[in-house]
Amino acid sequence: MTLTPLDGLPGPAPDPAAPPAAPTHARAVRLAVSLLPLLLIAAWAVLDWRSLYDGVARLAAADPGWLLVAGVFTCLGWVAAACVRQGAVPERLPPGLLLASQVAAGAANHVLPASIGAHAVTLRFLQGQGIPLARGTASLALYSVVKPVAKTVVLLVFLVAFPGMLHFGDLMPDSWTLLLMAGGAAVALAATGVLMTVVPALRRPLTGLLRTALTDARVLHTRPSRYLPLWLGAAATPLLQGSVIAAVGYALGLPLSWAQVIFALLIASTAVGAVPAPGGIGPVDAAMVFTMSAFGAPVGLATATVIGYRVMTVWIPLIPGALVLSALVQRKVL
Repeated sequence: MTLTPLDGLPGPAPDPAAPPAAPTHARAVRLAVSLLPLLLIAAWAVLDWRSLYDGVARLAAADPGWLLVAGVFTCLGWVAAACVRQGAVPERLPPGLLLASQVAAGAANHVLPASIGAHAVTLRFLQGQGIPLARGTASLALYSVVKPVAKTVVLLVFLVAFPGMLHFGDLMPDSWTLLLMAGGAAVALAATGVLMTVVPALRRPLTGLLRTALTDARVLHTRPSRYLPLWLGAAATPLLQGSVIAAVGYALGLPLSWAQVIFALLIASTAVGAVPAPGGIGPVDAAMVFTMSAFGAPVGLATATVIGYRVMTVWIPLIPGALVLSALVQRKVL
């Protein structure tokens, strides 16, 4: 016999130990967010199908051994990014999830310009690990400062180590270009100062962010387990990227040395790396072709090398990166 509550009388009280049911709309939003990376990849493939087809066709006729080497260097790039992210926060992060977050961040980075996607994924991951928003944002600021400084140090090392082989004078911008770059940096600094002075609402959060960033940077640089992966990982990043380009170039028959390819990447990314493009695609590619041709590579072969490099570092990792991103969203890591 089944007992039912009488009309107008309350039913049995809910079990307080039972977990609350997740709202249906929250599940739908999470499902949509997890599928969004795959939809963006499909849209990008439709819009840029010719470049993808040309790159895959060129790589199909290349030396598979060198392409395997390029794939290994591509994977090591994720490890270097994870090292830099770990070195930018005092707390110890779970290594496996940290590496997975950087694989996912790499996919997001190629969809949104100026590293916005990668920073958003990393910031969400840090918050999920219990790091407050202010300190997570400060770690992103430290990451953004360390990477160009480390790349400049690597560039100077190459200039000292290879003074005769690298024709640096042929690649130097003219005085007007240098003046324009200096003027742009001065305008950016002046605009930031004016905004902080004129808009009081921005002054407090920016000051707090700067104070937090300086405090964390001071703490991190007293711990070798943090500043070593921070700086070594940042210095290794351009070397790994250049090694991917060199390996792809060797697979296609590029007549340049490893040092010349690395130097070409350093010059190209330094000259136009500030242009906001998804993953640096576009401006850096054109600058790479120009720089490698200045070292003596045929323009067609330099173009094929850059296209193959983009396929190896963007298109091939994009699908697994998007799948990892979706999985992390589903597991509520992000």
